[in-house]
Amino acid sequence: MIRHIVLIRFRKEVSEDKIGSILTALTPLCARLGVTFAAGRSESPEKIERGYMHGFTIDFADWEALATYANDPEHKAFGGQLVAHAEGGIEGILVFDLSF
Repeated sequence: MIRHIVLIRFRKEVSEDKIGSILTALTPLCARLGVTFAAGRSESPEKIERGYMHGFTIDFADWEALATYANDPEHKAFGGQLVAHAEGGIEGILVFDLSF
């Protein structure tokens, strides 16, 4: 199993409503690919997010399933939306793939 973890530092002027609409755009893509995702805002009591206040996770069966997602045109369009709204573009996005 691969847990795809993405953390985003959205620009300050991006509203919570806009962030919500960006993140929910994953719904049809994940449904089509047969994977589930969870997305939202950090609620950590530790308060050490370092500006990465929003994120999502998607669980993939294997690396091939992750590659299918990564190469999907809908994913690429979604990634473009993240980059366009993240602080510093790609610098405001952190991706971590955990294999277990």
